[in-house]
Amino acid sequence: MSRAGKPEAPAAAGEIRDGFKFRGGSLALDFPATLAARLRAEPRELLATPHDLGRWLVAAGLATSAPPVTGEELEQARELREALYRLARARVAGQPFPEPDRALLNRWAAGRTPAPCLESDGMSWTREDASTLLSLLARDAVELLGGELGGRIRQCAGEGCALLFVDTSRTGGRKWCSMSGCGNKAKVASFRERRRSG
Repeated sequence: MSRAGKPEAPAAAGEIRDGFKFRGGSLALDFPATLAARLRAEPRELLATPHDLGRWLVAAGLATSAPPVTGEELEQARELREALYRLARARVAGQPFPEPDRALLNRWAAGRTPAPCLESDGMSWTREDASTLLSLLARDAVELLGGELGGRIRQCAGEGCALLFVDTSRTGGRKWCSMSGCGNKAKVASFRERRRSG
């Protein structure tokens, strides 16, 4: 969490944590990445069980331990995830936000959220149940999509990559979700093409 109480990925934790990708620069963009290979004929559901959602909340730094998650909460989380993806894609394309997705996000953002507590060894939360943590994530998404940084959301240029990210580069010309992932693949492909052509 940032000082303002907004969710953010722990900087030192790395881009891949417990099997989940955190390359978006915002948890509101990292959450949609839980549907892997989204652009392929058979995407892979990373939130296959309620336990998986609990694992993601811990990997995202929103919970210190996996909260109990019901099957209904898992379905609701997937609906929120897909709404976030469509809303972010609309922002990238400069199109109006889809009304049902906007309404769903606003309902989540209006929900109860946990309060931070300063402990002797760091920060904890008053509540760490799935619904309140997802409401916190929704509030972050509203601020991202409706704020200045919303104009810096980009679609990764990597072939077949559906990941979205916040371009915080000075020039605003970042192309890939990750230099170690898609950026490296593009460089290798470009190098091979030059060798074939040369």
